[in-house]
Amino acid sequence: MKKFNYKDIFINKHVAISRAISMVENNDSQVAKFYDKIYKYSNEPVRIGVTGPPGAGKSTLVDKLISCFINDNKSVGVVAIDPSSPFSGGALLGDRVRMSKYSENNNVYIRSMGNRGDLGGLSRKAQEVGDILAASGKDIIIFETVGVGQAEHDIVNAADFTIVVLVPESGDEVQLMKAGIIEIADLFVINKSDRPGSKRIERTLVDILHAVSTEDGFIPDVMSSVATTGVGVKQIFDKIIRNIQLFDESGQLEKRRLRRYKNRIKALVVEKLEGIFWDLNRRRLFKNITSSIDSVANPPNSVVRKLLLNFDKEVK
Repeated sequence: MKKFNYKDIFINKHVAISRAISMVENNDSQVAKFYDKIYKYSNEPVRIGVTGPPGAGKSTLVDKLISCFINDNKSVGVVAIDPSSPFSGGALLGDRVRMSKYSENNNVYIRSMGNRGDLGGLSRKAQEVGDILAASGKDIIIFETVGVGQAEHDIVNAADFTIVVLVPESGDEVQLMKAGIIEIADLFVINKSDRPGSKRIERTLVDILHAVSTEDGFIPDVMSSVATTGVGVKQIFDKIIRNIQLFDESGQLEKRRLRRYKNRIKALVVEKLEGIFWDLNRRRLFKNITSSIDSVANPPNSVVRKLLLNFDKEVK
């Protein structure tokens, strides 16, 4: 196998970018040799999250936004999280032709990843992939998440600016998740707004947003689009650019990045400790302890205590 030259990432060689991303996804030992060196070049780009329920048209909207960024002389990296195959763990929809018109454009790089069962809508490796794309010189990194509804709050830990895409039929869903959805959204887009009910859900959202006070007093805008035809997309793009500028000028953007950084450290600690804890012996112990369980009468904490007692002895 040809030796990997991580410096090719810095000059936007897409072959090197693809190989580096595959290494990250597969936990290749070579990642440790180059990741710290590329990370210091990864903090400048703005990271945008696009989330929302299945079928809302997130991919179509992202496709149109890419064109807007290109026309604005910006390069774009997209991390599109797809449901994982239950057999391979890979992106179930990764073989689809996603935004294929950009395949020959060196200023656009699009990567599908499997979420591998992560309920937050993002693959655990998505942020590292975002770092690689950022180090390659991309001005904008877009994370498009799996459409799993309420569980998509992980997007806050990856993005500086979050767009929640809904459709006119999402009215009941908004009522159910209104508390959580307000926490993650910087902009709401009612896509497929040519359908009945578009104005109703827009009014519902506006009423909810004005009734709830946020820590920084920011109230997300609610905008409409028909992404398949491009209606409303330019206005949405202009609003994204303007809001990001305002966040930057007010210092809010830097605060968000620092918060994201701290949360990322915490998540990595949890991941590392989980890997250390579930070694072969502890997996066997768990199997032995639970194999004799034939009812749910005993508190689950009692099982946890047995596992942790064993772990505490090892640590001491």
